[in-house]
Formats: sequence, structure tokens, C-alpha cells
Amino acid sequence: MEHLWIAIVLVAAALQTARNAGQKYLSGHLSALSATWIRFVFGLPFALVYLFLITTNTSFEFDIFNLGFLLPCGLAALCQLSGTAFLMILFRLRNFAIGSTYVRTEVVVAAFIGTIFFDEFVSLMGWVAIFISVSGVIVISVIKFNLGKQNSLKNFFDISAGIGLLSGLGFALGSFFIREASLSFEDDNFVLTAAITLVVVLSFQTIGLGLYIMITQPRQFYTIIKLWRPSLFVGFTSAIGSIGWFTAMTIQRIAYVKALAQIEFIFALFVSILFFGEKPTRQEFFGMSLVAIGILVLVLFAN
Repeated sequence: MEHLWIAIVLVAAALQTARNAGQKYLSGHLSALSATWIRFVFGLPFALVYLFLITTNTSFEFDIFNLGFLLPCGLAALCQLSGTAFLMILFRLRNFAIGSTYVRTEVVVAAFIGTIFFDEFVSLMGWVAIFISVSGVIVISVIKFNLGKQNSLKNFFDISAGIGLLSGLGFALGSFFIREASLSFEDDNFVLTAAITLVVVLSFQTIGLGLYIMITQPRQFYTIIKLWRPSLFVGFTSAIGSIGWFTAMTIQRIAYVKALAQIEFIFALFVSILFFGEKPTRQEFFGMSLVAIGILVLVLFAN
């Protein structure tokens, strides 16, 4: 049970890679916000079915209207939506590549926030693992977006960098509030508490973002209906992946979960190789190696 979170994160990262591939297809037909909303509205039914299955024949009782639970759920939904909103702003900026690279440093932001505000101790080897893996992700991003052809030192401190950091901050804070909400039950059944938290957070996000799209982009709903098949795939992979993320964040420190989640970049590169015939460069292999080394240090030596 001690290392269960590792297997959960690996499965969640693989599912997130599949979800991103599906979302990439949808983004060619929908607005950025609508493509994001697909994850919530089509994922919520699967999350509800999962919650129903694991609560069958159980005597678990909970007060869903408990403010100590609802408040962090609402804050988690708001933070994740804020992180997404800042990410959408990056799409419209010239230096999106720079900003998105800063988003990848979310794990470092999470480690600092956890240490300072949430009493989550990160060991020395944990910090080493985090910085090694993040370095690998940045190397991959630099090669992928051809940042070396730009005036990198100057651009790395422009407005895109700040927005990228704000996006990473939103996602990091959202993770901590998810953990706070799930742990508020003070129950050992982490699978169930994580599932309840997921359903409530997804409900907030589905309603909140859905109302915004209804007001600002009502025609998007017709397109979403036409694209129900790929939307269902995105919803399914997103929901199952989120079950993994919420469960892992309930039983393990956020910084460690985020650090191991960097393996998603290796999965994504393998998908590019196997399905799109892309050939990674030596620098990309070097970046993947750094990510892999960071993960090994995290799993074997961090505590």
C-alpha cells in the first residue's frame, strides 16, 4: 500500500496523455473554453457512476453541506479554472512557448506552497528529484518550441512568463484544496473520499464554466452535440484520469504527485513517435533521461 500512489499516478498520466490527444482534435472545432468544458460535462457522468459503484453496500455517511468540505472544493474548482483561463491567455500571446514552459514548473511552485502554507515537508532528495525532472521538462520544451532561436534570456522574463507562472500557481493551489477537501472527512477510506471530492469539484466546474459559455458562446453547444463521440472519449479518459489524480493527492504529498506526473511528457513523446512518426532529437532524449532520473530519485530515495 505504501507505493500504491505510484501506480495510480502512472495510470492517470497515461490517461491524461490520451485525453490530451482527444482534446487536441476537439480544439480544432471548438473554442478553447468549450474544449476545456468537454472534460467536465462529459466526465461528470462517469465520475457519478464510479461513486455509485464504490458506495454500494457501504455504510459511509457524510455531510455534503459541511462548509469545511464545500469551501475547499469550491476553491479547487476556481483555482483550476483560473489556471486554465491564464493558459487560454497564453494562447493569444506571441511568446506562448515561453509561458507554457513556465507552466511546467508547477511542481516547484507546489513544493514551495506546500512547505510554506500547507505543512507538507519535502525531503532533500525530494527537492533534488523535483529539480531534475523539471529541468528535463524545460529541456524538452525548449527543443519542442525552438526557443533557442529566440532571444531566450530576454523573453524568459516577459509578460508570458508571468502569466505562465500564474497558470501554474492556479493548478498547484487547486491540487492542495482538493487534498484539503478529501482529508476533511477524517476517514481512512481514501478511495471514497477522493471520489466524493471529484464529483463535487466537477459539478462546480461543469455548472460554472457551462453558464459562462452559455452567456458568451451559446453557438458552441450545437457544435458540442455534433462532436459527442470524441467528446465522450475525452470525458471518459478525463474522468478516469481524475479519479487517479484525486486519489493519489489524497494519500501522498502534492509535490511528489506532481513530480511523478512529469512522466506524462515521456508518454507524449512516445505517442508522437509511435502514432505520428516523429523522430526525437538527441536533446529531447536528454530531456527524457532527466525526467526519468528525477522520477527514479523520487521513487527510490525521497520520503
